[in-house]
Amino acid sequence: MSVCTRVCGLHSVRILRSPSVAPRLFGKKSSVEGGWIFQLNGICSYSTSQEQAPRHSMLRHLTSKIKATGPISVAEYMREVLTNPVMGYYVKNDMLGADGDFITSPEISQIFGELMGIWCVSEWMAAGKPKVLQLVEFGPGRGSLASDILRVFTQLGTVLAGAAISVHLVEVSPKLSQVQAQCLTGDQSQVSASEDEPAYRTGTTTTGLPISWYRRINDVPKGFSIFLAHEFFDALPVHKFQKTEKGWREVMVDIEPDAVDKLRFVLLPSPSLASVALMQVDEKRQHVEVCPEGGIVIQQLTNRIVEHGGAALIADYGHDGTKTDTLRGFRGHKLHDVLTDPGAADLTADVDFSYLRRIAGDMVACRGPVSQRDFLKNMGIDTRLQVLLRSCADASTRTQLIRGYEMLVNPQKMGERFQFLALLNHRRLATPEEEEGGGMKRTRGVAPLPVAGFSELGLK
Repeated sequence: MSVCTRVCGLHSVRILRSPSVAPRLFGKKSSVEGGWIFQLNGICSYSTSQEQAPRHSMLRHLTSKIKATGPISVAEYMREVLTNPVMGYYVKNDMLGADGDFITSPEISQIFGELMGIWCVSEWMAAGKPKVLQLVEFGPGRGSLASDILRVFTQLGTVLAGAAISVHLVEVSPKLSQVQAQCLTGDQSQVSASEDEPAYRTGTTTTGLPISWYRRINDVPKGFSIFLAHEFFDALPVHKFQKTEKGWREVMVDIEPDAVDKLRFVLLPSPSLASVALMQVDEKRQHVEVCPEGGIVIQQLTNRIVEHGGAALIADYGHDGTKTDTLRGFRGHKLHDVLTDPGAADLTADVDFSYLRRIAGDMVACRGPVSQRDFLKNMGIDTRLQVLLRSCADASTRTQLIRGYEMLVNPQKMGERFQFLALLNHRRLATPEEEEGGGMKRTRGVAPLPVAGFSELGLK
């Protein structure tokens, strides 16, 4: 048996009480592939008569948890599936690249990382060239983005001269930290001998900079920092809510009543603590995903930027408060049902950038979100591509550069699906004071530099 979750146009929902801790959805026979449909305001899970997949440890863990406490939230399901310290997808797998489950922009083209490096240097200069510069990346994948950025730092060594630069990676996966260490340091890293140390791995990059790995942002040393979060927020757990005639109800994950090794979505009959605390009274959508852990990270970032200066750049699949049901799975570069074979596929949900901006509030200045296409073109991706093509004689390499560029900026590919948001210290954008003297106004101080990637083409 295989279970597939799809978005469909079904709206009749019947909730029946059963011996389980919480109500389950009623299943009725359907003509869809001869299976069963469990309807949930447009979300339906159905089973087809295919060979039953063997149960595995993550599924047993989840079903045991549900049997003991009742249906779990989608956020708890994602958290267990992705980051369980023993069986989590991110903990035990190297899922990136052509042989993995998905590929990211830094693996597609070196230009992406180079432009991120220029952005970091630009913001460091705009802040007055502080003596300390910490490059902090969340979820650094295979280390490709950090590697490209460090290459830019080396090329702009005269500009960065005098700055004490260090690299700090926030990574929960021991497997990926090994991959990152090999990419960025070669053999120049070591695991901490004590679990009490904030950094669980330290080393020296191939460019001679100190580098450290952490599990939490709170463990990163305080100081002027440029924070990068590329495809990080989309993997954080989301709660899912559905509007009903009686108000907002939370979508949960439960066990199929007729198949103990199958999972399905159900709808709580009464408000949950999450639905009461997280839903906005003016919400117009019928289905909403909220990521409270993303909100916590934003609060931590804004506090750091306010207290110690710096900036944050967030790039991810996302929208500005318009989308509804975006939770999906990826396995082998293909869509994969989120409830099938948990722990064997990546789970992701589009980032609600309007939510991130609302959490940031007035503590920092926000720029964006703008599309990846607009951001990269503002950063000069067209000029950089032409420079690389002129200096490259190999036909296959030239083809690869052009294909990578097309993938990054084409609106039908990554160009519009990815969004960029910047968080800045208010002092970064302070308008120079003006004073009158001698019958005329004269400017005191230096006007702030434009925010790279957001300021050209009239973007705000």
